[in-house]
Amino acid sequence: MRDKVFAAIATSPMRIDAVILEKSKAYPSVRVSDERFYKTAWYQHMKYVAPKIAVSTDDLLVVSASIGSNAKKRAFHAAVTDVIRQVSPTAKARVASWSAASDPCLQVADYCAWAIQRKWEAGDRQGYDLIKGFVQTEFDLFASGTRKFY
Repeated sequence: MRDKVFAAIATSPMRIDAVILEKSKAYPSVRVSDERFYKTAWYQHMKYVAPKIAVSTDDLLVVSASIGSNAKKRAFHAAVTDVIRQVSPTAKARVASWSAASDPCLQVADYCAWAIQRKWEAGDRQGYDLIKGFVQTEFDLFASGTRKFY
């Protein structure tokens, strides 16, 4: 089934940019909460990607998957909104968060993220090889770090 999904994904034009974070290399101050860790990831990702995909006259809509309890959903949404306010090159930018199951684009993003994760963590390139033509960047944020905090 997974190969059929990847085959369908590969028929649509898209751009994939990924930030790779080895959580054990993140400073404890970045790992104080999931919200803080993922806000750092969103910031590092969007400060590079936003100027590549949007210009000042565009309207930017950033959609993230909502996860966890209502309080966690609000915290994640606030974190992404704050990041977009900081890095968006556009005059108009909005952030939405909803269930990945309700949005085909979030499901595609999840499949692509899974394929990239498998490549980095396990050296399994099966899914990655099906999408690699769409991958514009893979940035390992902690590549130069050697210290692991746990």
